Amino acid sequence: MIDEIKNIFKLDFPWQTQDPFLFCVYHLDHYPKGNGELGPADSLQGRNLGNDFTVKDGWRMYHGTTIPGFPAHPHRGFETITIANKGFCDHSDSLGAAGRFGEGDVQWMTAGSGVQHSEMFPLLHTEKENTLELFQIWLNLPQKSKFVDPHFKMLWHEDIPVLELDESTVKIIAGNFKKHNAPKPAPDSWAAENENEVAVWLIHIHVNGSITLPKAEKDTVRTIYFYEGSTIEFSGESIQLNHGIEVDASKEIKLNASDKNAKVLILQGKPINEPVAKYGPFVMNTDEELQNAIDEFRLTQFGGWPWRYPDNVHETNRGRFAKYPDGTIVEK
Repeated sequence: MIDEIKNIFKLDFPWQTQDPFLFCVYHLDHYPKGNGELGPADSLQGRNLGNDFTVKDGWRMYHGTTIPGFPAHPHRGFETITIANKGFCDHSDSLGAAGRFGEGDVQWMTAGSGVQHSEMFPLLHTEKENTLELFQIWLNLPQKSKFVDPHFKMLWHEDIPVLELDESTVKIIAGNFKKHNAPKPAPDSWAAENENEVAVWLIHIHVNGSITLPKAEKDTVRTIYFYEGSTIEFSGESIQLNHGIEVDASKEIKLNASDKNAKVLILQGKPINEPVAKYGPFVMNTDEELQNAIDEFRLTQFGGWPWRYPDNVHETNRGRFAKYPDGTIVEK
């Protein structure tokens, strides 16, 4: 194995990550036409509703029972970065904030001291299929930021730079790529400090094209996730589809696509290098802190749930929008 490659692994569900990242999952669901009530027009018979993670007819309901998605659930101690490449996500949370985003938008949410939110996938189209392609990435918070106030912000796709190169394109969601900067992340994020070199890039390499990734500092980790295409070549090594590669980010890395377009997600950053104690949606530094988080949620519900339903969705004809905890509404 060449020096630049530290590890090659198969992409499972979820994908394997490195510190400072905790979790990464890729959703690709070819949902059918909608039924006019934001659920699928097809029958739900034969599905394990409430826990439907088996791909049947090309899609899953996840924890949804009438609308696919993830009804109200808590988080503490880390951040979620949700990239909605195709389809839509309806957000609601215990702060009273809400939104609908999709078609390339990104939501960055700092759970901090604790928040409940729901993430539902409304099937808006009744005359055609509702394909969903979505990444959710969990970025850890250092101990100093575990109890910051919850916060969420939208990175609308109109504001996210897409760098057009001769043989590839780079969507810069976090960090920078060849002096092109992403929008600012949430303020208390590990990514908010430039010296941590956090980057999230979506790269599309054209047929028989290539891209050279910029060097990072020696102690920065970088993982490449190859999720669409046929094969890519990296310094003579052929990488098959649905594989991840942990690489030496301090060395120049050139990726070459084969006779099909290739798409990769890249996660990069300096490790936080702190103990991690996690249980489901809670991520702390010690087992005692973890138990305290669980107990506090049982007692307070992190402020309760202000919406009528745990699987809250927004009006069928509502466009992309964000409603923030202070009442500010942004329509797109």
